[in-house]
Amino acid sequence: MKNWAFVSDFDGTISKKDFYWIVIEKYFPDGSELVKKWKSGEIKDIDFLSTVFTSIHQEEEQIIQDALDIPIDEHVPAFIRRVQENGGDFYVLSAGTDYYIQHVLEKYGVQNVQVLSNRGYYQDKNIHLDIDPQNKYHSDRYGIDKSKVIQDLKKKYETVHFAGDSEPDSHPAVYADLNFAKDRLQEILTENGVPYVPVESFVEIEKELTDKGFLKND
Repeated sequence: MKNWAFVSDFDGTISKKDFYWIVIEKYFPDGSELVKKWKSGEIKDIDFLSTVFTSIHQEEEQIIQDALDIPIDEHVPAFIRRVQENGGDFYVLSAGTDYYIQHVLEKYGVQNVQVLSNRGYYQDKNIHLDIDPQNKYHSDRYGIDKSKVIQDLKKKYETVHFAGDSEPDSHPAVYADLNFAKDRLQEILTENGVPYVPVESFVEIEKELTDKGFLKND
């Protein structure tokens, strides 16, 4: 069994803005109404994202540029390297799509990071999701079941840390050894009685892991 792993959500956790909002603001103004239906539970997360991502209608070069423009927590690339230098494996766990996440990681020179997400691909001027119901991590609502992923990783690692920011992250947080929560996730975990460390940035996460001995002082 390996020592430890750090698993992070992407949108709103690594990134400062969800990619679907970037798409809605630039290409799909009617998407704001769709957000309300999604938030109220009228439509599933995966159906919401599929609708938004097939409403872009741009050449792939433009879509890739939009992905590269996603603002991220500036400390993330250095944090990932530090985790790896201290014997930890880093995973990105997202209910979005690996299509734009991979472009962002490449932009910042991040290596040896496994992205566990819904497969996405470019076709006909849009991003399409390739959801496989036979995948062992399949979720009918999210496309990927983050809880199953964390439970699976717990079989491989002595310790699994998790960072997230919103409702989909409340489910895997139940199984992680230590949670770092941003924004709405703090309220949800408090309501559910799930322990967590409240944070606003990866600088704070790094300090906490250093204090707990997972990261050695430079």
